[in-house]
Amino acid sequence: MRPQFIYFDLGNVLFAFDRDRAFRQMAAVCGATARTVEKAVIDSGLQESLETGRIDWTTAHAEFSRQTGTTSDPGALARAASDMFTLRVEMLPVLAAIERTGCPTGLLSNTCAIHWRHLVDSGYAILPGRFARQVLSYEAGVMKPHAGIYAVATAAAGVPCDRIFFCDDLPQHVAAARAAGWDAELFTSASALIDQLAARGLTLSL
Repeated sequence: MRPQFIYFDLGNVLFAFDRDRAFRQMAAVCGATARTVEKAVIDSGLQESLETGRIDWTTAHAEFSRQTGTTSDPGALARAASDMFTLRVEMLPVLAAIERTGCPTGLLSNTCAIHWRHLVDSGYAILPGRFARQVLSYEAGVMKPHAGIYAVATAAAGVPCDRIFFCDDLPQHVAAARAAGWDAELFTSASALIDQLAARGLTLSL
């Protein structure tokens, strides 16, 4: 069935990211080891709290400093944590071709405010205006694969759930989208996505 709305994941679909790079950069800013940074950010649940909007960066920075026993400039640490993204340029012609078909697109991403602001402020032409809807976990208050974020995104798309196509690089997020009634596929490459859309009647002529 031809989709009436397409949602893209952000990380590892439109942008590659290197979390280890972020940990090393944060370590250089605060003076801790990269493993200490990783434990404070990931193992403690701090990143999840940021990505669900339960805390803001000021609170997160204070908690990070307490856990690591370090002091650092909040802005410098935020930049170090966020400067880990690389645009997947092979996706640009795909986005342009979808736009030519008239099918609206959106973002559905687990992300936090500092990462989103960094991407928007980096000057990428596709952000934020290329997408009709942006469903970001820190704003929605819920993360993939929880059913709640798909309900928010369905309402934002304004089309029947079975006419929403979604691609994500994580199988559990794809499975949750399908459970919500969406048409979803695991993202592996731009060329595979082109074929998946063509099979649904959306030919991009690329």
